[in-house]
Amino acid sequence: MSQQPFFYTWSAQKGQSGREVVGGEGAWFHTADGGRWLDLGSLSYHAHLGHAHPRMIAAIERQARALCLSAAWSEYPAKRELAERLRALAPPGFARGKVFFTLGGSEAIENAMKIARLATGRLKFVARYRSYHGASLGALSLSGDYRRPPLEPLLPGVMRLAVDDADMLGEILDGEGGTVAAVVLEPVPGANGVLVPPPGFFAGVRRACDRDGALLVCDEVLTGLGRLGRAFGIEHEGIEPDVITVAKGLTAGYAPLGAVLVHERVARHFDDKVLWAGLTNYAHPLGCAAGCEALSIYADDRLFERAAALEPALLGPLAALAARFPGQLGGPRGRGLLAALDVKLGPAGWQRLGAELDRRRLHLHVSARRGTVIFAPPLVIGEAELAAGLDEFAAAAAAAIAGEQA
Repeated sequence: MSQQPFFYTWSAQKGQSGREVVGGEGAWFHTADGGRWLDLGSLSYHAHLGHAHPRMIAAIERQARALCLSAAWSEYPAKRELAERLRALAPPGFARGKVFFTLGGSEAIENAMKIARLATGRLKFVARYRSYHGASLGALSLSGDYRRPPLEPLLPGVMRLAVDDADMLGEILDGEGGTVAAVVLEPVPGANGVLVPPPGFFAGVRRACDRDGALLVCDEVLTGLGRLGRAFGIEHEGIEPDVITVAKGLTAGYAPLGAVLVHERVARHFDDKVLWAGLTNYAHPLGCAAGCEALSIYADDRLFERAAALEPALLGPLAALAARFPGQLGGPRGRGLLAALDVKLGPAGWQRLGAELDRRRLHLHVSARRGTVIFAPPLVIGEAELAAGLDEFAAAAAAAIAGEQA
């Protein structure tokens, strides 16, 4: 029996424990044992605005007093405003499109899959091997991730792209004979290693989808709303997808919310056809209010631009660290405030690295299974805080490597 009455995620329960988070401020969170942790991972990649942001708290409180309960058919100012603002942020073809709200990223992918199937009349999908699209069964079916195989069989009809090669994608689409509803891709696969695509890949993907009639769905749950230094990561590629999914940065984690942004050319299909999708807490007022305020803060504080400007401050020190230990560290790679470092350590070395990070109170995304450490600090992190955190990580990595070599 575990000590807690709830399940821990993605793990066997025996011996599991967590950290009791009791508060925080800015790029730091506090734990019940008196620890003050520098959050270089934005919790689960979603704390774009850091911890205890006063404007976010105030916006949720205002909405709770005005309207705190709704139904899917309800209309209210925050719902209309957030949809309009998302349409305005997206590429031009979305300005007259539609927004479908969800409670998070997995549901956004599920409903994007529904929309693609309904709009095209097709059933199949193409996704990357190195990808993660969510924990629900449909989203997990698309994911090329170690969390998928234990739950198979999942949805049939998912083909996988092994490398970022648009010609190979074209061959897959041709081979499936016009039966693929959508190609679902993250602009940069994040949790699976921050794999920046080669130049021209997405332009080729767009051409292949257009030739075949398949939709292009960009999963921006992790990469969207500033993480890569733009409103949407796909902006780096200069193309327009047909559907965009967002979640994490949409409310910066202050309330559950996701969204599916649908291009006008796809949304028109549902003018006369039923959209077979709906949720009890569709566009919940607290989530919409949090989303509106988050977008306002991003704009007022120019946080998307700031994330782009801080990219060298993140990648530079990691490159210098990798140069010190060429046998154990590789990379880095990334965009904006998302970066990964490849790490080669044995099991004891990974344990030592984890212990060193805990001792220094650094929160990162460390995966011995993938051989990566992923950095995704809040967009509000100070440059001095970022530099200090990277220095602490360098010391932790050096200690782990030295211990392995001893």
